[in-house]
Amino acid sequence: MKFQVDHDYHIHSQLSSCSRHPEQTPARILQYAKDHGLKRICLTDHYWDSAVPGASKWYEPQNFDHIAQFRALPQADGIEFLFGCETDMDKFNTVGIPASRFDDFAFIIVPTTHLHMKGFTISEEDYCVDERVASLWVERFDALLQKDLPFHKLGVAHLTCYLMNKASREAYLHTLDLIPTEEMERLFTKAAALGCGIEINTQFQDSDADRVLRIYRIAKGCGCKFYFGGDAHGPDQFEELLEFGKYAVELLGLTEDDKFHIGV
Repeated sequence: MKFQVDHDYHIHSQLSSCSRHPEQTPARILQYAKDHGLKRICLTDHYWDSAVPGASKWYEPQNFDHIAQFRALPQADGIEFLFGCETDMDKFNTVGIPASRFDDFAFIIVPTTHLHMKGFTISEEDYCVDERVASLWVERFDALLQKDLPFHKLGVAHLTCYLMNKASREAYLHTLDLIPTEEMERLFTKAAALGCGIEINTQFQDSDADRVLRIYRIAKGCGCKFYFGGDAHGPDQFEELLEFGKYAVELLGLTEDDKFHIGV
């Protein structure tokens, strides 16, 4: 059976500093699920715990007390609304969530491609250098998979995020091209064994679809499981991101057997 995009496990509210959209409330997010027939959604505001040293000035205010303001989420018949988070990994490969907080979240997503945060996730000299960013894609993913994390409820967020190289669209695509297939096969084989989810979260033009989707095709071949995460920061983004997700699923030929189920 074809992969059903009946969920969205990456959604920000107005509590995320990159959102602050006055209408991006839990009630409005739940309405998005109702409007599009989604059965399960997850709130994943940006988060770096106060107990983990090294937060950037941007991350520092986004601690547990801050995001827990929306911990009690509204529910609706036929829709499960989960409380999760999007933590991060700094340039030293430190992840911003301590083990003491694992049980506070139904789902945890970690991006390895937030390489636009100069000085925090990437050094000044490596910023927007195609070859170095491609190497960091491998190094950071590898470091994440070596950590003691609850992989049964963890998603690796937006592995083809354009923020990894903002120099230009072609520089971003060239960076994706530079990531060695054999390294991706090694990492995705390990990810599949650990049981974490791989996020379908990408925007592309038909002319560059093969270059962007290559990563996900390799992940599929290695037995990885996938979930959709739109990464919406405001209500105006919901529909467009959902359509991109459905299109990517179609081009990848994913089935229900390829779906990641939180906690399984």
